[in-house]
Amino acid sequence: MKAHLRFRKGCIMIKDRIEKLRKVMRENGIDVYYIPTNDFHGSEYVGDYFKCRKYITGFTGSAGTAVITMDDARLWTDGRYFIQAAAELSGSGITLMKMGQPDVPTIKEYLSDIMKPGQVLGFDGRCVDYKYAISLEELLHKNDVRIVYHLDLMDEVWEDRPTLESKKVKILDVKYCGEDRISKLEKIRELMNEKKADIFVLTSLDDIAWLFNIRGEDIMCNPVVLSYAIITKDEAVIYADADAFVDVMDELNKDNIELRPYNQIYEDIKMLPENVNVYMDSEKANFAIVKNVPDNVTLIGGDNLTLMPKAIKNATEIANEKLAHIKDGVAVTKFMYWLKKNIGKMRITELSAAEYLEGLREQGENYMGPSFEPIVAYGANGAMCHYSPTEESDTELKAESFVLFDTGGQYLEGTTDITRTIALGPCTDEQKKHYTAVLKGHLNLASAKFLYGVRGINLDYLARGPLWEMGLDYNHGTGHGVGFYLNVHEGPNSFRWKCADDNVNSAVLEEGMITSNEPGFYLEGHYGIRTENMIVCVKDEQTEYGQFMRFENLTMVPYDIEAIDLSMMTEVDKKRLNDYHREVYSKLSLYLNEEEKIWLKEVTKEV
Repeated sequence: MKAHLRFRKGCIMIKDRIEKLRKVMRENGIDVYYIPTNDFHGSEYVGDYFKCRKYITGFTGSAGTAVITMDDARLWTDGRYFIQAAAELSGSGITLMKMGQPDVPTIKEYLSDIMKPGQVLGFDGRCVDYKYAISLEELLHKNDVRIVYHLDLMDEVWEDRPTLESKKVKILDVKYCGEDRISKLEKIRELMNEKKADIFVLTSLDDIAWLFNIRGEDIMCNPVVLSYAIITKDEAVIYADADAFVDVMDELNKDNIELRPYNQIYEDIKMLPENVNVYMDSEKANFAIVKNVPDNVTLIGGDNLTLMPKAIKNATEIANEKLAHIKDGVAVTKFMYWLKKNIGKMRITELSAAEYLEGLREQGENYMGPSFEPIVAYGANGAMCHYSPTEESDTELKAESFVLFDTGGQYLEGTTDITRTIALGPCTDEQKKHYTAVLKGHLNLASAKFLYGVRGINLDYLARGPLWEMGLDYNHGTGHGVGFYLNVHEGPNSFRWKCADDNVNSAVLEEGMITSNEPGFYLEGHYGIRTENMIVCVKDEQTEYGQFMRFENLTMVPYDIEAIDLSMMTEVDKKRLNDYHREVYSKLSLYLNEEEKIWLKEVTKEV
């Protein structure tokens, strides 16, 4: 009864918020208001101040866009969140738009269809990237629809809105990242020369943190600092809150790096000298910043100049990542042992399991916190592939079915991201079939050998093949790039087959790129399965046909052999599994107590 009352209260609250927004829209002459999941920097995850879409819709997923009209409200999100969004939007009057599904219009198609001549589309131009906003402007201009981008209407609606984060900034030592900021700036200036750019405007937080070797806490789980940067041929300026930089400015000043107020960038952009060439990433830079560029300045667009240097980890970063993954592997393996030992003997819930695992990670040296909100999903909750438990949804784990846990850590030595699916009791034949198909695909991709020049789009089938042969699939990418003690999702490398443009998150796989390998399967209402390791691209042999490449596993955690149907495994599959488990035991057993070591020996035995 209490849950039902909370649900009703939540629906009424969302409807009230939407009506308040419509009132403010009318006062400002706005017919349709567009609310993305975004901050001023194009970040995937955002601080509490920027969670306007969550506030207005009640949908808590990390990706989604709301469009509010005077008589309609809709939310677009991707396949990771279809089940979750349907549940969270129920009763709110907001229509769920399942992106990429047949007969579901895109946001652009929807706006083009509903907006009439003379109407006005509004949004906060600091929260919409320039490339997307200009495409909206060009599309709607044909319908004689005007765009107003200077109004943050949510600020008028959102009572007790959180303040902007401004946590203390730290310097990341070169012994961890392998290259000082002066060297990085020199490389960026060389790239500026190649692009014939006089000024480089950098707005994405992970790129700024990487370039200046700084880390912060302004977005939960992402060690970044709310900031902008402008690089010239002889100057570097960071725009941020001065209080956050008190402890590090002496060191930055030694490298001739200036600090200016966070919002001053908008005025400084307006004052750019005539006839200079300004380079910025129009997919990351927000609409308001680009609109402030004077007409007498030449704008050069393209990927951030930091993109590839950041994505290709140097030898120091890779060596440190291996250390981070040993520490992380010890924590996760101890957790699996504890879970298998205690399931059915004590009360364990999704939240208490996540808390226990976090406690184990905290024992690791240089552990800085989680790399994303933990996904611990039992039974049917696992079918929502990005479900995270809350106090309302927290489910008790029983000695049956699967529990899927997708978690990660931030260490000074690097970022981790791992998923394991654990059988908590005897598996059905169907459960084993699905688990084994996912594992076979995972092992296929990890074992790939390929000629240099291959992109992730070319390899995705290796992971999906065993499922596709059964007529099954999963509705997400197979892998994403991962930062170094930075964002857990990083481009341009990835594994996916759905690419409108094969250059979008489908870069050539370079030596030093770290990517996740995470096929899955989700049976709605029953369970979810996903198996994820982080892998680093390395050189293999060179022949007359060219340079061959392969992957090395960074993640060191056993798979659950109790969930495997060995009849589905070829001899090649078994050798891959056994080789990996042999390495896991060799690297982790030194850090386990005697009981844990005996257990690990058993669960990594040859099959």
